[in-house]
Amino acid sequence: MNEKRKKLLAKVAYLYYIENQTQAEISKALGIYRTTISRMLATAKKEGIVKIDISGFDSNVFALEEYFRKKYALQQVEIAVSHSTATEIHKDEALAETAASFIRNLVADNQVVGISWGATLSRMIEKLENRHVENTVFCPLAGGPSHINSKYHVNTLVYEMARKFHGKSAFVNATVVQESERLAQGILRSKYFQDILGYWEHLDIAIVGVGGSLDESSNSQWRDLLTAEDYQVLAQNKAVGECSCRFFDQTGQLVHNELQKRTIGIPLEKIGELPKSVAIARGKSKAQAILAMLRKKYINCLVSDRETIIAILRLDQDDSFKTSSLDQER
Repeated sequence: MNEKRKKLLAKVAYLYYIENQTQAEISKALGIYRTTISRMLATAKKEGIVKIDISGFDSNVFALEEYFRKKYALQQVEIAVSHSTATEIHKDEALAETAASFIRNLVADNQVVGISWGATLSRMIEKLENRHVENTVFCPLAGGPSHINSKYHVNTLVYEMARKFHGKSAFVNATVVQESERLAQGILRSKYFQDILGYWEHLDIAIVGVGGSLDESSNSQWRDLLTAEDYQVLAQNKAVGECSCRFFDQTGQLVHNELQKRTIGIPLEKIGELPKSVAIARGKSKAQAILAMLRKKYINCLVSDRETIIAILRLDQDDSFKTSSLDQER
């Protein structure tokens, strides 16, 4: 590129970025078509004449969000930022804060919002700042745990979220896994459950957590509802995780059909059809499960952290981003 051309690009960039002139104003002043001005600004950035620095934040995080969003055809991706050496507690807190901000901006008037449950969503709701919405209903996406825990029970989370948005609540009075298909179908067909089914048919947003490891010894509040035979079948079918208590393999295909029929929860296929289906999850142990959900397109929005996002990419044979280049103090 000759110096005359480079100087003109620099002048256009100066007028636009420093003098804050519009492209139309620059076009008029220099006698250059507006479309040409737009191309010149793009060239100035490409050639390094203009370098944009985002002060106080690592732009690699935004680059990773955009790369991941486009790769998996998602609507939105939000990455929680914390140092790679931070404790798991601090990483969980960072995720909760990022998710709370995302969800607060997402919920609007006249919506039906469904929520699953667990520690991750509980922390997110605790971080939510109050916001008033009109005529919005919050409902559970699955039944409750095997024993009442006021902090993580789905009804508690629904109530707390509705309270923070000044919305309405709907509750479920059944455990997520029943002893038989007959009992589960009886609940789903019962008169009291019709309101929940009605809300599921009109959902605008689903907010879900993701379960990973199938370790029987975990302190999950509901997996003790599973039998030894259930665990055996899930292992045989190579289940990698669950969402709203629906188990799936690495391709996202649902497994253990008999257990599916005993589960009180919205079908994952239904979640995938919604305008906004948001998964909030972090941890390398959940990376395979999240990837499976992305492959099957059960979700269109994801809130996670960098190490989880990079772990997902590597499981998908993609080393485009390196963890070391994204380390940042929070």
